[in-house]
Amino acid sequence: MIARISGSIILLLLCTSIFSQVAITNLKTESLTNPLGLDHPQPRFSWQLTGTQRGIRQAAYELEVRQGAINGKQVWQSAKQSSDSSVLVSYKGAPLSSGETYFWRVRVWDQQNKASKWSDWAYWHTGAFDPGFWKAKWIGVAKEEEGKPSPVLRRSFSTAKKKIRSAHLYITSLGMYEAQLNGKRIGDAYLSPGWTSYDKRLQYQVYEVSGLLQPGENVTGVSLGSGWYRSYIGFAGQNNFYGKELALLYQLKITYSDGSTDWILSDEKWKSSSAEVRSSEIYHGETIDNNRMLKGWAAPGFDDRNWAPVKLMPAYTKALVATQNEPIRKREVLQPVKFITTPKGEKVLDFGQNMVGWVRVKVRGNKGDTISIYHAEVLDKKGNFYTENLRSAKQLNQFVLSGNGLEEFEPKFTFQGFRYIKIEGLSKDPDPADYTAYVLYSDMQKTGEFETSNPLINQLQKNIQWGQRGNFLDVPTDCPQRDERLGWTGDAQAFYRTATFNFDVRAFFSKWLKDLSLDQLSNGAVPFVVPNVLGEGAVGSAGWADAATIIPWQQWVVYGDLRTLAEQYASMQAWIKFMSSKSNKNLWNTGFHFGDWLFYRPDDDTDGRAAITDKYLIAQCFYAYSTQLTMQAAEVLGKTEDAANYRLLLNEIKRAFQQEYLTPNGRLVSSSQTAYVLALQFDMLPESMRQQAANRLAENVKSYNNHLTTGFLGAPYLCKVLSRFGHEDLAFTLLLQETYPSWLYPVKMGATTIWERWDGQKPDSSFQNAGMNSFNHYAYGAIGEWMYEHITGIQADPAHPGFKQFFVRPHTGGKLTYAKASLHTAYGEMVAGWKLEDDRLIMEIVVPPNTIATVFCPATSAADISESGKPLLGRTDLEPLGAVEGTIPVRIGSGRYRFECRN
Repeated sequence: MIARISGSIILLLLCTSIFSQVAITNLKTESLTNPLGLDHPQPRFSWQLTGTQRGIRQAAYELEVRQGAINGKQVWQSAKQSSDSSVLVSYKGAPLSSGETYFWRVRVWDQQNKASKWSDWAYWHTGAFDPGFWKAKWIGVAKEEEGKPSPVLRRSFSTAKKKIRSAHLYITSLGMYEAQLNGKRIGDAYLSPGWTSYDKRLQYQVYEVSGLLQPGENVTGVSLGSGWYRSYIGFAGQNNFYGKELALLYQLKITYSDGSTDWILSDEKWKSSSAEVRSSEIYHGETIDNNRMLKGWAAPGFDDRNWAPVKLMPAYTKALVATQNEPIRKREVLQPVKFITTPKGEKVLDFGQNMVGWVRVKVRGNKGDTISIYHAEVLDKKGNFYTENLRSAKQLNQFVLSGNGLEEFEPKFTFQGFRYIKIEGLSKDPDPADYTAYVLYSDMQKTGEFETSNPLINQLQKNIQWGQRGNFLDVPTDCPQRDERLGWTGDAQAFYRTATFNFDVRAFFSKWLKDLSLDQLSNGAVPFVVPNVLGEGAVGSAGWADAATIIPWQQWVVYGDLRTLAEQYASMQAWIKFMSSKSNKNLWNTGFHFGDWLFYRPDDDTDGRAAITDKYLIAQCFYAYSTQLTMQAAEVLGKTEDAANYRLLLNEIKRAFQQEYLTPNGRLVSSSQTAYVLALQFDMLPESMRQQAANRLAENVKSYNNHLTTGFLGAPYLCKVLSRFGHEDLAFTLLLQETYPSWLYPVKMGATTIWERWDGQKPDSSFQNAGMNSFNHYAYGAIGEWMYEHITGIQADPAHPGFKQFFVRPHTGGKLTYAKASLHTAYGEMVAGWKLEDDRLIMEIVVPPNTIATVFCPATSAADISESGKPLLGRTDLEPLGAVEGTIPVRIGSGRYRFECRN
């Protein structure tokens, strides 16, 4: 019996050890899963630890990289590295080759020095490290047809009679492209190659296509569209901004099992024609004529004898770069929720959600019938289809029927912002089942969720997320529907932090920031929009150009992305230099500025209290903020002399602010909410005067019957400042305010995205000025940052970036009975939630492995706190710290926790 018991205990201990062993999952290269086409010589690896026990930490790791195959040549073996780093760990092996696949795996040792098993293998495929990699020629059509129909280009080829090991296509275009191989679409990306500053750099993409090849004859085909390259773009009706002629660069590498290769290249052997896409524009939509369809044109057996030879095009001479961010893909799929016949007799379908993408149509009709699909965000107060706010953008897709039974239409090279579509050209009412809406946006991983006991707040959160989906279409656009859709820098910097809670935007913004620095003028001025299609005069506005400093710093705080910070540092410095050059004794009071854009304007402004915040006061605040961030970046990057110089400059900027804008009694010359918010947020006032200034801000809010009056630059910080200076209840009151102007007013009016204006639709259901009235404009969604950080309490620790360490400091208020949020970080999912039960606050916390959290429990004494039903006092596994402002901080490692705070 004793022997049996001992054996059982040994078996139990063995099973427990195995069960509790740390495992590795979610391997990523440059934050992407098995990416194809990375052209950085030292890509970075990330992985996550999993396990059931609390307090999991990594003490060491070992990485292995092999070339070509899992059993291929070893190009790096890191040996055991004593380090807790598991995010963005740089490759340090032998030089990488262009166009090659590399496999990697990792194992770790935990806090007890127990080794994990090796992870599964992950891989990445390299792009081109030098221009000599490119063997293909640029090709285009010899003579473009009238109306600019989308050209189609094809070439047939044969593969060797050998087993194919792999096949990789390297492709890009001037304009957009869609590629096929043997009649099947290549990849699931849309609107490729994406939008960069084409006059400075162009992205290419890589696809693995071995599964599309067949023995014997093969055919490759590519359709081209005008895209951002030559569509109408900007405000002045300009088209052909980057160039007039579309062009293709195509390079297919086939590798056989014996190691030999074939190359299929874009060259003189290709032919061209046009097909069913007769016109395609970003703003105006697309016309597809099925009578011009060339069935099977990209597959073997098609007769192309009447096709024209292609023309060799001048080589693109700027930088060809691998795509580093997620492509645009189809994500959600929506069906109509209602069919409407409007008072005007219009036939309208309502998809129930303002979105970005396009509609796929199934229809029957006669040869030559034209079906017109118009797109709109809203109906007017009478219930009619409303498109005045689109300005000159037509947002019109037209489909010409062939009459051959059931026909399906779907755009290729455009996108629309809409909730409603109006259908013309049918002989009977549309069948909603024949219309499917596809939501398109950059394929960012969804990372955050936020929920409370208040349904209006929950809808606001949904609106914020949908606004981000609709405007993160390769660049952070300001609106997706009218004749604009540009990468406004002010909107991006205001919303950036909220964006990081909802989706993983590290790669998305790293890509965009490169274009920002490339479009930055030689004097350091940053454009209003990136890519800059507005010209060299549209630069240098405070609060807009500061995207050059705010976003790189936040990338470091949120993702621990040191490389982006280092790459953008020169751009940050240049922006500071520009502001300094425009200043007199460090007072920046020159130049054009948008100011507190779209701030609240009362209908009856009789006392002048809502006068525009002094634009130069705003400029001085952002001058200081950018200088502070650049100083902090210098410290992180080890540039101590720079940091010291910026510290001195920062003091002078604040001194100039106080001399110009602050009275001896502590009042600001602009008495607006935004003036006080920015001065307090950026610490522009002497510390002794800050609380009284915050009290003045609170009185201002109360004098407007507890409403905000802020615009794009003040609104993101309003609740943050109120909470910081003890006006917690007022911050909640503002969030929960339901009448105009407020965050919940659009929600009460039925909004499903964030509006450009506080009153895009007025209480009487009429609209604001149609010249600028987008109903999908994410900037005011920046309140999401305060919701995540303050209500549920999830806060990054800049001293330990990337959420390696973080805080959970929730706040109750606003009659909320519960709130909860989750956030997928590079280390895993964290959860922070609370609920009120009688005299107790119950907090549910999840801390990812290899991280540490400090939880602030609202209590006056540790004796009032329990965790998982056990008193906090006397515990050896938790670490309570000294009381802080009515809370007891508790330091915890990974795992699930349930805290109860009494009284």
